[in-house]
Amino acid sequence: MSVAIVYGSTKGAAASVAELIKNNFKEADLINIAKATPDELNGYDGLIIGTSTYYDGELQDDWEAFDKEALELNGKKVALFGVGNQKRHGKTFNNGIGILYELAVSKGAKIVGDKNPTDKYTFETSKAVVDGKFVGLVIDKDVEGDSLEDSVAKWTNSIKNNF
Repeated sequence: MSVAIVYGSTKGAAASVAELIKNNFKEADLINIAKATPDELNGYDGLIIGTSTYYDGELQDDWEAFDKEALELNGKKVALFGVGNQKRHGKTFNNGIGILYELAVSKGAKIVGDKNPTDKYTFETSKAVVDGKFVGLVIDKDVEGDSLEDSVAKWTNSIKNNF
């Protein structure tokens, strides 16, 4: 099965998490959404997609500019990751992966990976929360601190057998 790790990153936070995922999922390709085409992504059997959240809870700019409607996700396995800051953006914490989740579900993707608990974070609202849990891996570097690599490795290992 061909798998791509696709990320959108402005200041490098989502890119660094994508690289950590790649370190633990060597057989996957690493793709910056700013340089990708829908046809390229449509060629993969599975996608691990991630983003940071910007402005008032919107997708990162490169994801906003990407032709998401041309993505063919029906039946594809999709896992999600996002980065954000709960203190500065508590009203929109990690909305970006919530937006990508809604897109993937609306296009018939099969979301894989355990939903992650929200209990170690303090925020008001997030589109990334469904049924009381995050729809994928959520990273706030201020919370993760020294355990960032371990958190990413644990999540990556938990999704590998889905691809």
